[in-house]
Amino acid sequence: MSDDRLVIVEEREAYALIRINRHDKRNAMNEAARKALMEALDQIRGRFKVAVLTGTEGSFCSGIDLKESHAAREKGLAMDPKYSWSEVNLAIRAHPAIFIAAVNGIALGGGATLINVCDLAIAAEEAQIGMPEMGFATYPGLAGPTTQFSLPRKRAAWMMLTTKRIDGATAERWGLVNQVVPRAELLDVADEVARTVAQFDATALTESKHALDKLPVVIDWRASFDFGQEVIGNIRKKTNAASEGLEKFSQGGRLAGQGVAS
Repeated sequence: MSDDRLVIVEEREAYALIRINRHDKRNAMNEAARKALMEALDQIRGRFKVAVLTGTEGSFCSGIDLKESHAAREKGLAMDPKYSWSEVNLAIRAHPAIFIAAVNGIALGGGATLINVCDLAIAAEEAQIGMPEMGFATYPGLAGPTTQFSLPRKRAAWMMLTTKRIDGATAERWGLVNQVVPRAELLDVADEVARTVAQFDATALTESKHALDKLPVVIDWRASFDFGQEVIGNIRKKTNAASEGLEKFSQGGRLAGQGVAS
């Protein structure tokens, strides 16, 4: 029997396993899924020191649901700011638990952001990680800054400017993830890492997580997300290409480059 929950929380002995479960849309995060993920974060708060975050079937997360966002703009409808993709990712950074991304497949745009805000990441060899936003003439507002935190400039530029995806082995070699394994072994390896981390003191883990954002420089995640939106705004002031690209995409057309899953 299929499970229609958008986010599934499995409470393991030592950690929580959180699955994004919108596989028919390659786990694109519509507003309902973003709300469900926020609720999952609240559910495990104070109860688990470690959380493994993964997707269902062949996708990790293909970012926000662009078709929903475009339709809302066309109708003049406002999305609830409490459940914006920025707020979801900020909530993960602020959460006391250590988050391990188990990247089981496609991770595009906001899916790359999700990898970057997790504290550790293990990728399947079959993973495909990319930033396709240039294909519709815009800057990756969250994935861009967070990838720039994680990678040298040239490697971040390659992903951003070419829209080419990298596989799990390349992501490990570049330092975007900690380890790459065959997909069949992904959750077993994530389980072992989660159990290793969960044996340590909760306060020490949380304080160390926060310290990772403060040394050698303070990483201001909210300011970086605001910067990404500022870049997007500057692009939209100077060209209609982004809105035209989204209109084409919403009608089922293909974008330049790799495209965006939704």
